Amino acid sequence: MAAMDVMKQQGWKVVFAGALLAGLAWQWGRIGRALDGAGPKMALAAELPARHGIHAEGRLVAYPNALVVVGTDLGGTLRSLPVLEKTVVKKGDLLAELDSSEQKAALVEARTRVSEAEVDMRFFDVELDRSQRLLATSAIAQDTVDRGAHDRDAAKARRESAIATVGRLAAVVNKTRIVSPIDGVVTERFAEQGETVAPGARLVSVADLRRTRVEAEVDEYDAGRIALGQEVAISAEGFTGQSWPGRVEEIPDAVTSRRIKPQDPGRPSDTRVILVKIALSAPLPVKLGQRVEIEIATALR
Repeated sequence: MAAMDVMKQQGWKVVFAGALLAGLAWQWGRIGRALDGAGPKMALAAELPARHGIHAEGRLVAYPNALVVVGTDLGGTLRSLPVLEKTVVKKGDLLAELDSSEQKAALVEARTRVSEAEVDMRFFDVELDRSQRLLATSAIAQDTVDRGAHDRDAAKARRESAIATVGRLAAVVNKTRIVSPIDGVVTERFAEQGETVAPGARLVSVADLRRTRVEAEVDEYDAGRIALGQEVAISAEGFTGQSWPGRVEEIPDAVTSRRIKPQDPGRPSDTRVILVKIALSAPLPVKLGQRVEIEIATALR
């Protein structure tokens, strides 16, 4: 009896498995017929040209010569640093001034030596003229006239040397006054008043915020799909639902390493990119250096 029960149980399992396989075969048949009917439509859709954008990340940057970091050629103590961040400046406005009391004192001394040499020159000119008249009457010897000419020439040489020293010291004093090379806004300060700075130290940065554009890091494999004049949509985090228009204005001839770490973890960070420059139709409300997202309009062919 036990053997008969086992055989009955195995028989029911075989019947159930057969029914299950038949049901699966019927479902796959339905799916196959649906795909066969949709095949031509799907192929037609694939043949149509599709709009596709090149997505990339970038930053708002200033045009060349529209952002300058102003430093000092001299070392010394910052006597004055009258500008703050966001201070609007014009070309030639004072940005910083180093203590120049020592250089100014040396300049006064050099100018005094110029005056002394000029006094000596006038005196020796008079003496030389008198000696030449006396020589004409044989009242004095030739060597007296020669000594007078020598003294006059030496005074002239001292004057020229002092004038050169005045020029050098005046240039040094002028360098203690650091002025803005462009019209713009102070975007950053690197030092404080009263601080002692070394030669070549950075003091402030000045940017012309009217001359900005976007520098986008486009994947090198999209190089063949970029062209000058293409329309660009620019967006930024914190400005939900807003975008601003631009256009591609410069495409470099070389690729470089990625500088911006992608926010998308699925996007590789070690790829090579093209730093595409995008002109803005209007100033963006984002900060200089802020990250933005761009989409370059293009079509798949």
